[in-house]
Amino acid sequence: RYYPAATFATIKSNVNTYRELSGSGFRKIAGYIFGNNESSTKIAMTSPVHMEIGKEESSMSFVMPSKYSVNNLPKPNDSKVEIHESKPEYVAAIEFGGYVNDATLKRYTEQLQKSLESHNIKPIGHYRYLGYNPPYQLINRRNEVIVEIEWKE
Repeated sequence: RYYPAATFATIKSNVNTYRELSGSGFRKIAGYIFGNNESSTKIAMTSPVHMEIGKEESSMSFVMPSKYSVNNLPKPNDSKVEIHESKPEYVAAIEFGGYVNDATLKRYTEQLQKSLESHNIKPIGHYRYLGYNPPYQLINRRNEVIVEIEWKE
């Protein structure tokens, strides 16, 4: 799958579990898009929410609507919210349903790793989790684990 460059609002944290990051990280970035910024601008929430959970540092990112760039987004009032643009990338992905926890993420990350190995595809960087649904949605939930890959067209 190809992802073009996109603009993100990101929070970095020293937590290392899905539960911890999804709680504290979500509240800070949601605050930004709900108006906790220099112009009190409300910004539409898009999906998916991106999460990278590491042993030392983790991050959660919201994709900003395409009409925004790093140059025209309002400055966050919370210094922990960072605005940045990603580079274009090719990723491998595995999709799954249901609610997410650390064990689920580990299982699907391992499945994606094995699939890449069996096809001689080299991952680049860290595996990331993408969540597409609000927490109150009970059925038809969509989640993915992705990783950037080396890919030649």
